[in-house]
Amino acid sequence: MDYLIVLLIFLGIALLLSLRIYCISLPKTKSKRPDSSEPCSFAVFLGSGGHTSEALTLVSALDFSRYYPRTYIISEGDGLSAQKVRDLEASKSKTMKAHIASTVPQYTLITIPRARRVHQSLLATPPTALYSLASCIYHVTILPLMQTRSSPFAEVLLLNGPGTCLTLCIATYINRFLGLPSPRLVYVESFARVQSLSLSGKLLRPLVDRFVVQWPELRKLSTKTDYRGWLV
Repeated sequence: MDYLIVLLIFLGIALLLSLRIYCISLPKTKSKRPDSSEPCSFAVFLGSGGHTSEALTLVSALDFSRYYPRTYIISEGDGLSAQKVRDLEASKSKTMKAHIASTVPQYTLITIPRARRVHQSLLATPPTALYSLASCIYHVTILPLMQTRSSPFAEVLLLNGPGTCLTLCIATYINRFLGLPSPRLVYVESFARVQSLSLSGKLLRPLVDRFVVQWPELRKLSTKTDYRGWLV
């Protein structure tokens, strides 16, 4: 009888976990803001090199007087991306509304470990990926709780590029599983991907809230794909 009770409890927990995972995996309905001028906190991951250039091109098209505070996430040792962020913010600050610039911290730079380093073997990847995931969980989940914020780490998280995007996505899904505030995930596939998706794109397409491609050939791969033409 005791074994039967334990089995029933185990099955009940498994059922609840399965239902929770199913619920958070359902497509989200598009939410409309009551006021298009309402501020929106925004975060973007800069994957270094061409990925950083593409991501910052997308960010530069935003209205900085509305999208704030902004959080730029860079990989460990990527000083060039950090400098590009400072240059972009400096050029944009001249057009910022004075009352916003004086009262709100405009942007933050966050550094996280790389999930996989260049030329790193697959066997050596799990430890670094877990280390990267732990850092992402700290910034996306733990830190907002410590600051007693009712808002998420960011309302929108823009992803473009390498494997560290996946650890950020997992951290976001941990928030959703726990019922905590979480950002909407937007993935923009690299301009260089014309005929096929990148590995990151293939992994993240089922998980993100919006998956954007820049070439019409990629639009045929899935009904979830959003084609908007050249964005960078």
